[in-house]
Amino acid sequence: MKMKKKKTVLLVDDEHDFLDITAKRLTRRGYHVLTADNCLRATEELDREPVDVVVLDVMMPECDGVDFLKEIKESHPRIGVVLLTGHASIEAGLRSLESGASDYLLKPVSLEDLIEKIEILYRDLAEGE
Repeated sequence: MKMKKKKTVLLVDDEHDFLDITAKRLTRRGYHVLTADNCLRATEELDREPVDVVVLDVMMPECDGVDFLKEIKESHPRIGVVLLTGHASIEAGLRSLESGASDYLLKPVSLEDLIEKIEILYRDLAEGE
């Protein structure tokens, strides 16, 4: 019997409390969770281990999330990306979708909404194989 592979999610956010709490909650739900508090660490994680979905904060001190999204999609086109923004901006949401994001959510995000987006992406990725 083939073991079902855990879905791997990379959380990228400069808010350590958000990273820690969300990682623990997703792990309890059966996900394999990697975390990075900046874009450089996120790049290292993406190069180190296969990832299914990236949950990426738009506003981080050292990099713009939408620009980093473009980098992710260039080097890992099959990874689904959900952008998180604390700024209720339709413009930022549209820009992120045009840049290759699969979806975006407004912070604070509920765990259920986040899991729903991850599951939709994972299902879409699996259908594309």
